[in-house]
Amino acid sequence: MEQPLWKRPSGFVPIAMSLVALAIVIAYAAIFGVARQPDEGIAAHLWQVLMAGQVPVIAFFAFRWLPKAPKQGVSILAIQFAAALSAMFPVWWFHW
Repeated sequence: MEQPLWKRPSGFVPIAMSLVALAIVIAYAAIFGVARQPDEGIAAHLWQVLMAGQVPVIAFFAFRWLPKAPKQGVSILAIQFAAALSAMFPVWWFHW
C-alpha cells in the first residue's frame, strides 16, 4: 500500500523546519523582547539556515511528486508554503 505524500520525508520535513523556525522566533521574542539588536545572534542564523534549507527539499518534492500525484502534491506544497509564510511573518512584523 502506498504511503500518503504528507508522510514522506520530502513532504513533512519542510513543514517541520518551518515550525522549528517559528518556534525559534517566538522563543527569542519571549526571552529577549522584540527590540532590534545591533548584531545578529545565533537565533537569526538558525532561522536563516532552516528557511534556506527547505528550498532544496521542497524543490525535490515538487519534481518528484507533482508529475505522479498532482492533486496531492499541490495540496502538500500549499501547506509547505503556508508553514514557511507563518515562520516569515513575525520576522517581517517586527522588522528584524
